[in-house]
Amino acid sequence: MRIKQSISAPMFTYSAGMTFEQVVDAAVDIGYAGVEVWGCDDVEFPKQCELIHSKGLRMTSFIGTSAPLNYPAVRDEAVATMTKCIDTAAKFDVPGLICLCGDRREGISDQQGIEDTAETLKAAAPHAEKMGVTLNLELLNSKVDHIGYQCDCTTWAVEVVRRVNSPQVKILYDIYHLAIMEGDLIRTIRENIEWFGHFHTAGNPGRHEIDDSQELNYTAICRAIAETDYDGYVAHEFSPTGDPIAALKDAFARCDVG
Repeated sequence: MRIKQSISAPMFTYSAGMTFEQVVDAAVDIGYAGVEVWGCDDVEFPKQCELIHSKGLRMTSFIGTSAPLNYPAVRDEAVATMTKCIDTAAKFDVPGLICLCGDRREGISDQQGIEDTAETLKAAAPHAEKMGVTLNLELLNSKVDHIGYQCDCTTWAVEVVRRVNSPQVKILYDIYHLAIMEGDLIRTIRENIEWFGHFHTAGNPGRHEIDDSQELNYTAICRAIAETDYDGYVAHEFSPTGDPIAALKDAFARCDVG
C-alpha cells in the first residue's frame, strides 16, 4: 500500500518561518495527502481546516489532551479534553488525535503507569468509537527531548493499548524518538503494526531533515510500513535547517514507496 504522507505544519511555521498557507501550497505542489497541526483551540483552526479541504487535502491530526493520561487525579480533565477534541476532529474530518501520556512520578512504577494510562483511555474510548476518531498514544524519547516522559518504550505503549482493547485507540510511533530509545525500527514496525495508528518522522541526530546527513534510512523504513496493511499517515515532523521546500520535496521522494 502506497505511503500517505503528511506535513506537521508547526515545524515549518515556527522553525522555518513559513506561513500556514505556504505549507499547504507546498503540500499540494509536492503531492502530500495532508497537513497536521498541534492544537485546535486557536481561532485560526477552522480556517486552517477550510483551507486544507479546499486544496483537496486532509487535516490528519492534532493534539487531543491537555492533561497527562497517567495521573488519576486529573483523569476527569483529560477525558473531558479528549471528548471535546474528538467532537472537533469528527466535525472537521480529522482521523486521529495525538494523546500524550505524561511524565513518570516518584513512587509510581511503570506497571502502575500502564494501568493508569489505560484507564484514562478506556474512559474516552467509547466516544472515540462512536465518532470514528482514533486516539493515538504518542511514543517520545525520554533521553534527549522529553526527560521523564513515561511512554518511551514500544512494549509499554502496546500493553496500554492492549488493555484498552478498542479499535479507536492506537499508538503514534514516532520514528525519530524510537530511534533514540530502542533502534531496531523495521523489526518493531513489522511485529507491532496492528497497534499503530499514526507515524512521525525526523532525522536523527538533531530532529532535522531526513536526508543523507543522518543515520536513518527512511526509504527502507517506509517500504517496511508499505508492505503491511497500514492505511494511516506518515507525517514529517522535522525542523529544517536549510530550504524548507527542498527538504519537504526530498522527504516526500524518499518516502514515496508502496
